[in-house]
Amino acid sequence: MSENGSEHAPSETGEERIAVSADSSQFQVAARHPRRVEKSAFVLFLVSVAAFAAFGATYVLGASDMVLGVLLAVGMLGFGVALASWGKYLMPRGPFEEYRAPMRTTEEQKKLLVSDFASRGKVAIERRGFLAKVMGVAGAVFGVVALFPLIRSLGPKPGKTLDTTPWKKGSYLTDINGRRLTVADVNVGGFVTCFPEDDIGGAMSQTVLLHPQTTDIVTRVGRETWAPQGYIAFSKVCTHAGCPVGLYEQATEQLLCPCHQSLFDIYSGCEPVFGPAPRPLPQLPLYIDSKGYLRAQAPYNEPVGPGFWTRGGEL
Repeated sequence: MSENGSEHAPSETGEERIAVSADSSQFQVAARHPRRVEKSAFVLFLVSVAAFAAFGATYVLGASDMVLGVLLAVGMLGFGVALASWGKYLMPRGPFEEYRAPMRTTEEQKKLLVSDFASRGKVAIERRGFLAKVMGVAGAVFGVVALFPLIRSLGPKPGKTLDTTPWKKGSYLTDINGRRLTVADVNVGGFVTCFPEDDIGGAMSQTVLLHPQTTDIVTRVGRETWAPQGYIAFSKVCTHAGCPVGLYEQATEQLLCPCHQSLFDIYSGCEPVFGPAPRPLPQLPLYIDSKGYLRAQAPYNEPVGPGFWTRGGEL
């Protein structure tokens, strides 16, 4: 054994290598009671694991900012104190010096020195491997739950809103104030934004109601009854980028999306005649009940908004 506590042991190939004992002087630590510090650091890492996990669970459940802040603070504090304690009290203090008379070294001796030096850090970590493992668990849990706010910042889950809207058979057409619309509310040439009663102001259910004439309008084969007495309705969500199609040019009887200038002809089923919109605005089939209220015959027959399901490689 050398003076610094290293042992020269033969390797499997027969060559001599250095194995540093965990009890060697270079592994002396600052803590007077290392086992006590080890246990404290272990408990603090476990606390941080529990706090980070609780943060993730309560975040998903929609807990208050105060609860989330306390849990995150406890987790970060436990992790930080445990890591600082490990580094300050349980790692070798150093630096270590050993007097040597000037001498020449062989290549083999240089290799042995490097092996001895490299093994010190490895032994220092491996002798308290359980702390490294629990620290890794705490860091992993925090890494996962830290993604939750990022994911939520992308907005609410779309659910079925990309495929269906709240419009259904028999839905009343209502204005932004929730008042049901009748045939007397929209004059010839008029334009009204309407919604189903159970989704007033809904982004995906917003619909434009037009009254360009007083006789039935047939925009396509199979839609003979969709626009009674000239009342016709289309989705207000542009099929290009989802902007609201908010302008009606009465002279040309066309709808205009002001975002990217897509223009739709209402008499051809809102087929785009200009701009980047790739497909027509979906038409809502209407009927007029016995009291003169405008109502939906059925929901939209296709998803509203940008045509993600048919667009393929089209931009």
